Amino acid sequence: MKNSQKIIQSPCAGVITDICVKVGDQVNKNDVLLMIESMKMQYPIKSKFHGEIKSILVESGNVIEQNQSLCELELQDLENRKIETKRDDDTVNSGIENIRADLDEVIKRHQRTLDVSRTYAVKKRHAKGMSTARENIANLLDKNSFNEYGALLLAGQRRRFNEDELIEKSPADGLVVGTGSINNQIFSDDKSRCLVMAYDYSVFAGTQGIMNHKKMDRMLLLAKEQEIPVVLFAEGGGGRPSDTDFNGVTGLDCHTFVGLAALSGLVPTVGIVAGRCFAGNAALLGVCNVIIATQNSTIGMAGPAMIEGGGLGSYTAEEVGPVSTQSPNGVIDILAKDEKEAIEICKKYLSYFQGDLKDWKSEEQEKLRNSIPKNRKQIYDIRKLIEIFADSDSVLELRKDYSLGLITALIRIEGKAFGLIANNPDHLGGAIEASAGDKISRFMQLCDGFDIPMISLCDTPGFMVGPEAEKQATVRHISRIFVMASSLTIPFFTLVLRKGYGLGAQAMSAGSFHSSVFTAAWPSGEFGAMGIEGAIKLAYAKQLKAIKDPQEQKQLFDELVSKAYEQGKAINVASYMEIDAVIDPALSREWIVRGLKATLPASPRKGKKRPCIDTW
Repeated sequence: MKNSQKIIQSPCAGVITDICVKVGDQVNKNDVLLMIESMKMQYPIKSKFHGEIKSILVESGNVIEQNQSLCELELQDLENRKIETKRDDDTVNSGIENIRADLDEVIKRHQRTLDVSRTYAVKKRHAKGMSTARENIANLLDKNSFNEYGALLLAGQRRRFNEDELIEKSPADGLVVGTGSINNQIFSDDKSRCLVMAYDYSVFAGTQGIMNHKKMDRMLLLAKEQEIPVVLFAEGGGGRPSDTDFNGVTGLDCHTFVGLAALSGLVPTVGIVAGRCFAGNAALLGVCNVIIATQNSTIGMAGPAMIEGGGLGSYTAEEVGPVSTQSPNGVIDILAKDEKEAIEICKKYLSYFQGDLKDWKSEEQEKLRNSIPKNRKQIYDIRKLIEIFADSDSVLELRKDYSLGLITALIRIEGKAFGLIANNPDHLGGAIEASAGDKISRFMQLCDGFDIPMISLCDTPGFMVGPEAEKQATVRHISRIFVMASSLTIPFFTLVLRKGYGLGAQAMSAGSFHSSVFTAAWPSGEFGAMGIEGAIKLAYAKQLKAIKDPQEQKQLFDELVSKAYEQGKAINVASYMEIDAVIDPALSREWIVRGLKATLPASPRKGKKRPCIDTW
């Protein structure tokens, strides 16, 4: 190779801070020749050739321009010559045995927040038969999907403790948050997204501190902007009075509560609680669309200390709001045995909002033909009927212990998610109580808000009546059903299994038998403006009273009831087009599937369909 000369030029303007070679030096390709500082950054100028330094055209401290000549190289014929390339810094060594000091600091700091470094706290948690916040998140999210935010956050108590003490006392400031996915093995990435927030009871009893409020506000804003479903593990004692790093008086200007509330109707929100959940933690729990609680939970808007401080008596935490109170009164939607079961229920609940299932199975639908007793006054197990009707293992009942005469559940038919309401004849004959008005109307909001079509299994003698019923504000609570039904935009299908009487039957049919996409009855269906027996007693009161012989009176009454029953039989009502069809019970699923195909698909939308999902 013939010798030639090359000029090395500056890639940018700056100042010469170091000259690493001298005239006559032999250099290899990638050897550092000079150092330039520009905009507070150091730039090594490397040789692009093998050769000898012939001249250096600048001095240390010179201000240079872009493309200015720096030095001159004479190239050499280096064929068959082994050359060791010099290293200009230690960043090229990526071996784990040479971890940089700053990276080592970060790794060790993160390590101190993990369960593996908090053995005492973990053992104490496990001794109670409960999981840690991080264990719950690991059980909830798909493997390796968790991006944690704010792991290095410390409690706002720097005036009380030094940094090392706070790292030990308040890892992540008692709130573990981040994004991940749930059920990703079944549903696509965009459908399986999730944001999780878990209070850590081992840190200041899971209380809400200044800094973890800031962290939660950050996550709630992200959830709103990206429309990510939220799961909240809410165990904890509410506000934390021990934080000192606070420029204010009350902290009542925090945005956390309204931030979570703003997600209502935008994305599914699930609250999970095990153990104690009081005050601010309970308020956040109550904002969620659905509350899943374990058997050892106790939930209250104030804990024992606050109750006693208010002069209202002394109670243990377990006396304030146990599940024996909070499940029958409707606060809790689903009861679970423990945290692991609660997490599995949460995954199942979210799946209804994530999409359809391709693989499904169901029981033989011919079983439905004999599910209604021939004796029209005999009760039956509506839940068993629903299990046959729905896809196998697809029924998830909400508020099971509240308003026992009415069932609300999420189910699937041929893999498609539906909301289902059903009267329970085992409780007051399936009459609709005031509490059922709340239960139905809120469930309608939930289904409509997320485009889940609804099915009604109607078997009701009507609304619950009488002086005691009116003490429950029945007029207002029941009327909620009609108001809510009138605003529904989802497909609604009605199947009358047996009784379909009065305004109660209309309420079960989204307000009218002609409000549903279809109203079909099983052959056992019977209809009337009010219950047959009551209607006969009212309409024929004088005639019946005029008959003195009890046997003759009963004979006339039975004849009138039988005649009225024949008049109100499903097959006769269908002949007047008051209902759309009388069908074989075994074909009910087929009717639902075909009916859904006849409806317009939900329009793709961004943002809320309804302003919010009512908490009650």
